[in-house]
Amino acid sequence: MTAPASPLIDPDVALQRLLAAASPISETETLPLSSALGRVLAQEVRSTIDVPPADNTAMDGYALRSADVSAAGACLPVSQRIPAGAVPQPLQPGTAARIFTGGLIPPGADAVVMQEQCVVKGDAVCINTQPKIGDWVRRRGLDVAAGSVVLAAGQRLRPQDLGLAASVGVASLRVRRKPRVAILFTGDELAMPGEPLRPGAIYNSNRFVIRALLETAGCEVTDFGIVPDQLEATRAVLRQAALGHDLVVSTGGMSVGEEDHVKPAVQAEGALDLWQIAMKPGKPLAFGHLRRSGNQGEKQGEAAFIGLPGNPVSSFVTFLLFVRPFLLALQGAGHTAVQTLPVRAAFDWPKPDRRREYLRVRLNAQGEAELFASQNSAVLTSTVWADGLVDNPPQHPIARGDVLRYLPFSILLQG
Repeated sequence: MTAPASPLIDPDVALQRLLAAASPISETETLPLSSALGRVLAQEVRSTIDVPPADNTAMDGYALRSADVSAAGACLPVSQRIPAGAVPQPLQPGTAARIFTGGLIPPGADAVVMQEQCVVKGDAVCINTQPKIGDWVRRRGLDVAAGSVVLAAGQRLRPQDLGLAASVGVASLRVRRKPRVAILFTGDELAMPGEPLRPGAIYNSNRFVIRALLETAGCEVTDFGIVPDQLEATRAVLRQAALGHDLVVSTGGMSVGEEDHVKPAVQAEGALDLWQIAMKPGKPLAFGHLRRSGNQGEKQGEAAFIGLPGNPVSSFVTFLLFVRPFLLALQGAGHTAVQTLPVRAAFDWPKPDRRREYLRVRLNAQGEAELFASQNSAVLTSTVWADGLVDNPPQHPIARGDVLRYLPFSILLQG
């Protein structure tokens, strides 16, 4: 008698369980700003200075006392010249200072008049407007106040974050160690590009997609290659992969066929917590852990395990939706979710699946989502043609013009 099938798990519930089980990497390292891009900040950054550190001008022009210009057309002698980086002298009453963008406001001045509103006459400048206190003056601390937090722990560092750290004089940052991830691929039918394609074989595209996704996510990757469809061989590789790695990722072997050995191998070497997700593509996804053993079988903790489906689109989509946020959580990132964007459909989808669907689409010139002709989970060309996914609820038909939930690859592939 066949055992009843386990109920499918909602993708959001599965992700919550996955993230709850992620133990952030405790090891940290200090890197120079030039090497910290994409890393997750382990320690907040506070500024010890005001930015800007002193009042300066936002324009090329003339610094003056607004009270010295009682009406437009007043002329003042030019008493000094202040380029950016120079230290000015106090402004003599009744005079103006020639000043350039970024130049420090001289003591005594309270406004800047842009040069387009001035006329130079010999050693004097005539002001063709009546300035107000504060005109074109960037005040000390306008951007950053001394003592304030400029970058929070858990921030995944972007180019602008590195620039902000530099602006407050920080030369290096404390970041989490990179995740160490082992990958393996199951299937006797798999061949490597460059080899003759024997009858019944297919080329192993997943190996290159998953490895590239992990490297894009900032991981150190160990590739264990193709594993034979044998239980003991799979167990042996899993034992080796668990050592020295935070996460082990496999593709294939997660269904219930006689040649699908990953599920029982993980159960023998650790535990499998969930493996049937109510989504399309990507139903056979697994999460669990693998025991680590050192010399003489000494236990050394656990490595997380995520088993992805073997179909190339399924493994690609489930990596983006599950593995990527899990890797961020491992690094202690404060934000792992991707916000969907509203776009209108340029297609009809009258026969939705009972599972939640992730449809491959791309935006047209009008910003509407066009659907790839085949949504089959084996059609890898759909992921190259597309620029994102539509997150479609279960049993939800789509009509042209409907507002959809769009997940752009430009965000999902940032790591």
